[in-house]
Amino acid sequence: MKTLCLIVVALTTLWQEFLHLLSYRSGKNPMPANVSDVYDAGRYAKWQAYNKDKNRLAMFSTGLSGLVMFFLLLFNAHAAVVPAGWNAYGQMIAVLVFQQLIDTAIGVAFDWYDTMKIEARYGFNRTKTGTFVRDQIINFCIGLILSVGLMAAFIALYRALGDWIVLLFAALLFALGLGISFLYPVLSRIRNKFTPLEEGELRARLTELMARHGYRVREIQVMDASKRSTKSNAYFTGFGRMKTIVLYDNLLSVMTTDEICAIFAHEMGHGLHKDTLKMQGMSLFSMAAMALLLWLTVRGEAPFRAFGFDGVNYGFALILMSAVELALLSPLFSLVTNAFTRRQEYRADRQAVREGCGEALISGLKKLYREDLGCLAPSRLTVLLSYSHPTLSDRISAIRGK
Repeated sequence: MKTLCLIVVALTTLWQEFLHLLSYRSGKNPMPANVSDVYDAGRYAKWQAYNKDKNRLAMFSTGLSGLVMFFLLLFNAHAAVVPAGWNAYGQMIAVLVFQQLIDTAIGVAFDWYDTMKIEARYGFNRTKTGTFVRDQIINFCIGLILSVGLMAAFIALYRALGDWIVLLFAALLFALGLGISFLYPVLSRIRNKFTPLEEGELRARLTELMARHGYRVREIQVMDASKRSTKSNAYFTGFGRMKTIVLYDNLLSVMTTDEICAIFAHEMGHGLHKDTLKMQGMSLFSMAAMALLLWLTVRGEAPFRAFGFDGVNYGFALILMSAVELALLSPLFSLVTNAFTRRQEYRADRQAVREGCGEALISGLKKLYREDLGCLAPSRLTVLLSYSHPTLSDRISAIRGK
């Protein structure tokens, strides 16, 4: 059992390294003709350097994380941190805190270098040291609270319900996911400041665009994303027909009114086709799979004794599920979900075309790729295995019907 787990950790790490290598080598791929105007010679050279730096760091980060997990499992490190005599809840917390500290120590170091060195080198970073530290503390606390809270609920439910835990815990995970989605606008205010979009043409056109298809706009807000990065984005939130539109402040300085409206015509296409609801259905399936794997993991003591425990440790069960079982299954699941979401993106683009925004959408997407140094020529294998969106070239061809 232990040998099999170590082999899986090694193989899944190598798989991730392979994906990073494919992305790294994309800098040598020929540029499609319909996106050849996105970069001039200087900007293209800058993208090539940026692509290399980002993927080198990703390969190093993935390799180190995989190596650390391999040796933690090899030497039964998780069992060594559990104090003798603690009950199931205490043992679970000890293991999860230990793993969270290890993950954070590695993650913070690489996040720091990525944000403060690479992103700064290419003109993207605006995050101050205090903001970075604050974000990391918040992420650590949220991650620990969620993992400990979920496993405490799992222990209580498993002891009370036995094998019925699979269905109930899957429902609990799904409800948690929905709750986070619902609370996302509130949670995002912990890190960012939001101000109302001033009255004018853009506000009027976005409101009219949404209203034309039966949506009501609760408010249109501008988020101060520029305090962390120069990169742009936009989204809308809310359940049902009542929506809140959020624009990154960077977006307003880069795009025209026509281009922003085109992007929201695309986003509205997702709403009209209930893409979010469909993704929630897939999320329910993934939550059920996680609950099933966790239930299977804790049904016997043998896997835990192989790693130095006296019996079942629920915290270590979560680690095994994440690092071994889910890691083994996720490439196949990603292959299916990414193919599904790429189809959704094409369909949302068609909605923008129906709104008469096709060329404005193309122009806006080109600006996003130019400003964010996006990859214009990934290999087909990379797209198939890991891209949730079609390439810019493929989207442009579909928008223009070519």
